[in-house]
Amino acid sequence: MPKHSLPCAIPCAIALGGNLGDVAATFERALAALDATPGIQVTGRSRWYRNPPMGPPQPDFLNGCALLKVALSPEALLDRLQALENEAGRVRTVHWGPRTLDLDLLLYGDRVMQTPRLQVPHPGLGDRAFFAVPLAEIAPDWVEPLTGRAITQIAQTLDCSAVIPLA
Repeated sequence: MPKHSLPCAIPCAIALGGNLGDVAATFERALAALDATPGIQVTGRSRWYRNPPMGPPQPDFLNGCALLKVALSPEALLDRLQALENEAGRVRTVHWGPRTLDLDLLLYGDRVMQTPRLQVPHPGLGDRAFFAVPLAEIAPDWVEPLTGRAITQIAQTLDCSAVIPLA
């Protein structure tokens, strides 16, 4: 997938989620758009996983993770992720409700930050198996900077039985 190189960029991890429409195709389009964005290089991606939703009754979700190299600030990356969600038809009406595309910034290098718009590492990384399982597949040794635990260690503490890889 990478067509360009960003040697001085920050490694980042994002999560992809969705449960409306052709979610796998939406994920592929989002990753291609990210990789085509100046200052972003997609360097890896997990398989897609099916899991039950959080929140109100709704269809199961597909989730996965991707690794990026980014020469953008965390806020600029968040802006790009949210723009892609909007382009995919995401409508924010119900908290934890159904969606076409959800892109979450999980890790931005070893940076720790909290602003009104963005918290890094993502606050759900330590307790959401649908983040930890796909991220452990592609970045098992990445150390979450708040706890000092590798992603595989985080995944091992969670009930991951409902996070099922697609064939």
